[in-house]
Amino acid sequence: MKRTTLCLIIGIAFLGGGLFSQNVPKAKMPVLTTSAGQSPDVETLNIVMEEAGLGYDYCDVPTAEMLGTGVGLGGKESGPGFHVEIKSDVAKFPKGTSYKTIIFAIGASLKGMGASGLTLESEEARLKKLIETCKQNKIFVIAVHIGGESKRGAPKSDNERMIDAVTPYADCLIVTKDSNKDGRFTTVAKNKNIPLSEVEYALGLVDLLKQVFN
Repeated sequence: MKRTTLCLIIGIAFLGGGLFSQNVPKAKMPVLTTSAGQSPDVETLNIVMEEAGLGYDYCDVPTAEMLGTGVGLGGKESGPGFHVEIKSDVAKFPKGTSYKTIIFAIGASLKGMGASGLTLESEEARLKKLIETCKQNKIFVIAVHIGGESKRGAPKSDNERMIDAVTPYADCLIVTKDSNKDGRFTTVAKNKNIPLSEVEYALGLVDLLKQVFN
């Protein structure tokens, strides 16, 4: 999906949107954004980060080893099925500075996974290794679900498997109201004692993330 189209979609959604409920922890820079499931929702997350004035690095399929290289992702460059953007404030966080936070945008796309040479199983395995690395290195994990009902499904569906792979291990959950209509994320948050914030629409994350990284 083109970036201009995404801007239009979330711009329209923002009308009347905002914070629905809130339980906001604090996270630290520098931050890496990535996808859990390879859906275009991570592009929306990156737009939100830019609207919030927050520098970030982005990779759609980082490995645990890449995560360990810190800001700049070890000089990795975009290629077929592999996308990198380095937008961290390198004046404050020089290349190689360890990441303090990672944000996962959750949403499954078989097309997106296929383009990166992934299956559901290999994507789950990749996410497991990333999260293990985060826990070992005290990297704060934020799980974001902003795709609404279209990125949900029945138990064991593609989207639900991505939710299962990330949310129980997150330090913070941020979702849109439409994503949480059935209370799925509320249940995870209560069972795992994870702070949960719910926003009306995706662009409601702008002010929320400013608070998280303040």
